[in-house]
Amino acid sequence: MVAHLITLKLLLLRNGLRRSVGQLIGLIIAALYGLGVLLLAVVGLIALRLADVAVAGPIVVLGGSALLAGWTLAPILVSGVDLTLDPSRFALFPIPLSRLVVGQSVAALIGVPGVCTTVALAASTVTWSRSPGTFAVAVVGAILALGLCVSASRLVASAVTDLASSRRFREASRMAMMVPLVLLGPIIALAVRGMETNPDALRGLAAVLAWTPLGAAFSAPASFADGHAPEALAQLAIAAASLWLAVWGWAHALGRALVAPSGRAAPSARSGRRGLGLFGVMPASPAGAIAARSLTYWVRDPRYGTALIIVPLVPIILYFSSLQRHQSDVFLLSGPFAAFLLAWSLASDISYDSTAFSLHLSAGVRGRDDRWGRALALLTFALPLALVVALVPFAISGRWSLLPAYLGLVVGVLMSGIGLASVVSARFTVTVPLPGESPFKRPAGNTAQTFVVQFVGLIVLGVLVLPEIVLVAFASTTGSAGYGWAGLGVGAVLGGALFWLGIRLGGVWLDRRGPEVYAALVRAG
Repeated sequence: MVAHLITLKLLLLRNGLRRSVGQLIGLIIAALYGLGVLLLAVVGLIALRLADVAVAGPIVVLGGSALLAGWTLAPILVSGVDLTLDPSRFALFPIPLSRLVVGQSVAALIGVPGVCTTVALAASTVTWSRSPGTFAVAVVGAILALGLCVSASRLVASAVTDLASSRRFREASRMAMMVPLVLLGPIIALAVRGMETNPDALRGLAAVLAWTPLGAAFSAPASFADGHAPEALAQLAIAAASLWLAVWGWAHALGRALVAPSGRAAPSARSGRRGLGLFGVMPASPAGAIAARSLTYWVRDPRYGTALIIVPLVPIILYFSSLQRHQSDVFLLSGPFAAFLLAWSLASDISYDSTAFSLHLSAGVRGRDDRWGRALALLTFALPLALVVALVPFAISGRWSLLPAYLGLVVGVLMSGIGLASVVSARFTVTVPLPGESPFKRPAGNTAQTFVVQFVGLIVLGVLVLPEIVLVAFASTTGSAGYGWAGLGVGAVLGGALFWLGIRLGGVWLDRRGPEVYAALVRAG
């Protein structure tokens, strides 16, 4: 049975690569990236063989703890990417639970992360090949660590699958996980700053992790090499107990999933909700109806919500970036960057519609109304949100004299970006998760075209807002208030003109290419 599951995993991987060039390219890129990281890790672990135990121990513990934490969080962060080990897929087969656990454990190591982790843990034994006893402890620790990586990952995956029947849970968990993921850079920057000011912080952190399930398996060889055999045995016991608990919890969750697989919950009747909602607020016109529908999607579809979560975090990210580079002007770009994220989200709006876009074609909606409706829906919250984000760095830094110039850049980027996105989305579709799927999923498709469209669009938008950028530069270097107010005027006038032009041109293109756009969406679905 174990061999059959491994063969099945390999066949699914091979067929997926044959069916999609995008998946093949993604696997090649992931393999090259993984090999690069693996090469650095292996060389570093071998080099630590010559380092003192007091130096090698904390480094191995910290690196190993990060590795185990990554395996544990991966099913949440990349939910929906690999469904070949979904427990619900085995519910109809009379497979003994013990065999299924072993088969899934081995099959989980098939892939770039599994291979790289196995090789890295094997290389960690070289670090502790200082004596036969230390090497033996390192081998046992590496085996326990590999088992913990797989079992903890599968435990979390089974728990998420078990809870995934609740749509509210799926949306809330994905939104919550976006915050630490986006703020990972500032968190690392704070940690690095703390370690620079206090070098003993690394050793203190490693000493704490050494007695937790995250670092116990990695700290045992260092303890044994230091002559503390009882501590090494105690740490191996902690790792073994953690592995047993993870396997027991995984088997329990897997058994429940096999008996009662979590499927899509049946739609429940919505009681107590009357009226037309946003459709009663918007104008009674085709553009108004599309605006109301688009706003509803922005509120209820988690694929849209991920973009809204990132925007308020932009000032935090750029603030720490400005501290690292000692360039305060980077912090002032919070507003323009947030405006770009909001405006360019419109480029994938039709792609998010998927096959529901057929309703626009069958109803004979004009392209101009489609463009106006989507753009107005975005502007209702994007404009005030971008302006608020733009005010944050000036409220902190107190450089109010530059505010008019940057507000002009914000308005120019937002309005010009919406106009450009209205044209781009009428001509190209991008690969996005399908309705109901995880917003973190990276579906197979024409990823090369998507990357080119995004890159070229960014360059074109930079050219369109070049006058505002020049006026911001003049206002910053000369300190003249005239350049700032001129930038605000240019941003409003030029941005508004490009907004109107993009809506008109995008509407004409959509009228001409509506069937082709729908055909591309059907192929993507």
